[in-house]
Amino acid sequence: MQRLVLAFAGLAGTVSAAGDAAAHHLLAADPARAELASTAARYGLIHAAALLGLAALLAQATPRFTRAGLIAACWCFIGGILLFCGGLGLLAAGFPPDLVLAVPAGGSLFILGWAALLVAGAAWVSKAPPAP
Repeated sequence: MQRLVLAFAGLAGTVSAAGDAAAHHLLAADPARAELASTAARYGLIHAAALLGLAALLAQATPRFTRAGLIAACWCFIGGILLFCGGLGLLAAGFPPDLVLAVPAGGSLFILGWAALLVAGAAWVSKAPPAP
């Protein structure tokens, strides 16, 4: 799972950085489309970085419930990147709005991913000895 998350984070970061460059250079004449592409890039980069952190945490998460929460967060972020960022990117590229009705679902997946991370963090069991 860690390798998949790491690879997807790299893919999302690459596409997001390229999307941000396109927003500033290729779409500069159309502020509305440039803003859509820039928003997609910003959310893609934020969640690519979050996936990097989750990949590192997966290596240390031993309680099953905590690990399940981290994995759920990973899948929510991956789905959010595909639906939200991908949808906004398609809109910025000029696709009709009817083809990208999944953008709100992608945003909801981002929220669910952060909630899953909250639950995983609350369930995390530390192996450190208690303080004296």
